Amino acid sequence: MKNGRDPARTRSRILEAATAEFARHGLGGARVDRIAAQAGANKRMLYYYFGSKEELFLAVLEQSYAQIRSAERALDLEHRDPRQALRRLVDFTWKYYLEHPEFMTLLNSENLHKGRHVRRSQRVRQLHSPLVETLRAILRRGERQRLFRAGVDPVQLYISIAGEGYFYLCNRYTLSRIFDRDLMAPRALAGRARHITQTILNSVRR
Repeated sequence: MKNGRDPARTRSRILEAATAEFARHGLGGARVDRIAAQAGANKRMLYYYFGSKEELFLAVLEQSYAQIRSAERALDLEHRDPRQALRRLVDFTWKYYLEHPEFMTLLNSENLHKGRHVRRSQRVRQLHSPLVETLRAILRRGERQRLFRAGVDPVQLYISIAGEGYFYLCNRYTLSRIFDRDLMAPRALAGRARHITQTILNSVRR
């Protein structure tokens, strides 16, 4: 079936092409012509499905958030020992950033625009609520088992988990020059993974 007669496939191809374009050039530098050509569509079809370049960018952001949240749900954190659950989430987040650099560049672009797109997205907020509740449940189990200290904010904890890897990878070029280290060498990446896990677990320990 041709793309024009398969709306779901056409929309998916446009989103895939747009993700690559926005990740490479940012919202400002992205070109609708290139997205349409890469998707095997035309500009009219792109505007029909998404309305504008800004709306397409928001759709890409929403899909990117949905993908990482879906992968997190597959970790089955709710049924694990609290310490193991946190280790698993930390390890997953680090590896996800390594394997999906486009996710970080999309977030960088949205932050340049002060979050104005995700601010109006109900879907993004809905996607994050279960994650916060899962972390809250892990922390409570850890408290009851006298493994974790009381009063840890699950939102702050997740920001720390994400930030430990995000900052390192987004600033790897400057940090590598400043400290005269190849921060992307396998040994350096393994060391960073251990450091993040130790930092997060120590931050919640009694």
